[in-house]
Amino acid sequence: MYGAPVEDIAFTLKHVAGLKPALDAGIFGDLGEDLVDAILAEAGRFASEEVAPLYKVGDEHGAVLKDAVVTTPPGWKQLYRRWIEGGWNALSGPEEYGGQGLPTMLGVAALEMWNSAAMAFGIGPTLTMGAVEALDKHASEELKAKYLAKLVSGESMGTMNLTEPQAGSDLAALRARAEPVGDGTYRIFGQKIFITYGEHDFTDNIVHLVLARLPDAPAGTRGISLFLV
Repeated sequence: MYGAPVEDIAFTLKHVAGLKPALDAGIFGDLGEDLVDAILAEAGRFASEEVAPLYKVGDEHGAVLKDAVVTTPPGWKQLYRRWIEGGWNALSGPEEYGGQGLPTMLGVAALEMWNSAAMAFGIGPTLTMGAVEALDKHASEELKAKYLAKLVSGESMGTMNLTEPQAGSDLAALRARAEPVGDGTYRIFGQKIFITYGEHDFTDNIVHLVLARLPDAPAGTRGISLFLV
């Protein structure tokens, strides 16, 4: 059974990754060592006591696709509900959209514990947090207003759509194309495969960040744009 190495992670964060000097300098506002220790301890407890026991269940049952509906292993949907109710999805999310605004390195440390306990579970929230960061840094205010709060809270989950049958993960070989409709939206044509958490029963809506090319895009990686579907 997995036991999160909380003390080792805390030491590495503070004295190797530079969190303690940053805390001492007030870079993260009122955040102090006591709160950091409490967050890491609870993240470790959740990983060890809540996530890890479902690793075997997920391994033995897997996800089931039937009639175009994906059902995750027994107990996983309930685990996700407890995870978002604990505020873990919002850990490093922007405060203006309901996040806690805590340092990214603290979120990464917590993700390390959840992924170590059961990577098949932890990788889903990892992708959602990536979607949150992408939208927060690069999306229009309209898209932020419509999607960010639900992604931060965990009401929605996010994915990243890169891989294609003829390209694998070779960005330069992507063929998916995006054609403007004329009202600010686009229609996406092409095929994506192997999309992690591309379909599941955790949330009612899944926000897909899709890599595709505009009609006038240059060849190679510089011609790729990112679309929210």
